[in-house]
Amino acid sequence: MCLAIPGKVVSIQGDDPLMRAGKVSFGGVIKEVSLAYVPDVEIGQYVVVHVGFALSIVDEEEAEETLAYLEQLETTV
Repeated sequence: MCLAIPGKVVSIQGDDPLMRAGKVSFGGVIKEVSLAYVPDVEIGQYVVVHVGFALSIVDEEEAEETLAYLEQLETTV
């Protein structure tokens, strides 16, 4: 099973689209992520991340909803 988590882009580095990276916040935990698959992403937007790669841009409402579901799972397990 694959699990991709939404996070908020807080910074972006690099001009080459294939080497572009960013710092993404997952509830305050900051991780460096490849942005090669989302060349149009901007600071402040949410992305879905799997194994260090941002796979798609999602709107804030969808990201918040997903994070709330994950939080519910954490409290019921």
